[in-house]
Amino acid sequence: MVSSDQSERTRPAALRPGDTVGIIAPSSGFRHDDMEAGWAELLRLGYQPFSLPTIAERDLYFAGSVQRRVNELHAMFARPEIKAILCARGGYGSSYLLPHLDLDLIRANPKIFVGCSDVTTLLTWFCDAAHLVTFHGPMVAGDLARPAGFDEPSWLAALASGEGYQREFGSADVEPLREGIAEGVLYGGCLTLLCASLGTPFEIQTRGTILFIEDRGERPYRIDRMLMQLKLARKFEGVQGIIFGEMIDCEERGARDYTLQQIVMRILTELRIPIAFGLKSGHVSNGSITLPFGVRAKLSVGRTVSLQYDGAVSRTAAEVQARL
Repeated sequence: MVSSDQSERTRPAALRPGDTVGIIAPSSGFRHDDMEAGWAELLRLGYQPFSLPTIAERDLYFAGSVQRRVNELHAMFARPEIKAILCARGGYGSSYLLPHLDLDLIRANPKIFVGCSDVTTLLTWFCDAAHLVTFHGPMVAGDLARPAGFDEPSWLAALASGEGYQREFGSADVEPLREGIAEGVLYGGCLTLLCASLGTPFEIQTRGTILFIEDRGERPYRIDRMLMQLKLARKFEGVQGIIFGEMIDCEERGARDYTLQQIVMRILTELRIPIAFGLKSGHVSNGSITLPFGVRAKLSVGRTVSLQYDGAVSRTAAEVQARL
């Protein structure tokens, strides 16, 4: 199922009850009450959350200086007791870290890495450059801190099972826009950040993928502009299928005679690939689904929508080492 343009990624070891999970803040600062609520949820799930004392630092609207955030990320990858790394929240600022990251350290210590929104920058770069499976999912001071904020079955399937997973969506949950069946590597994230990578050394690599695209609070013409930017940058060439997120707060206010789905299809219709709309991952109203990036997947779009992917984690640390 893997395209010739997409190499096999390293699957980190599965997350087990009692494991220590490291929390980092690579972008903006967070609210302490949200962090406490997310911390409590991790304890309920059976994990042992851990953060460095510097995580609460501030520098303008960032969670501390670039060096602090880089050091924190490196420390979590280097510490053997940390089994997964979860981001506190997004906001803005992950791109500052990119030139300073030690990819050799990250490759040598593959771990579950979870985030969304601004963290898209790190998810795609780790997937492309460190050849690591990454996870587009709820963050500690975000959806993990909200009642019903995340989808627990998909979290466990992606991070803990090591087994293949399939999810069926009714048309009321995920809307079919163009029918078809696609196989490729699941990949993507927040549209704004996908576009921000273009023209940089950290540009997204989309050929051979099932591309997941989501965002929030962007008016339809901005969604149009960003999709056209990806199209003109030839980032839809070789894409096998596309599935959009919930795209909350992206509708035009007031009277209108068009839908966001119509805008999407006007730009993408010539691709002749399966396209669906509405999967809840990232910026969502509730129930954020965890998606593994860098794994083989199958998207089926008909009267309903189905997403299937291979096991995203290795069952044991020994399996991980054998692949390095």
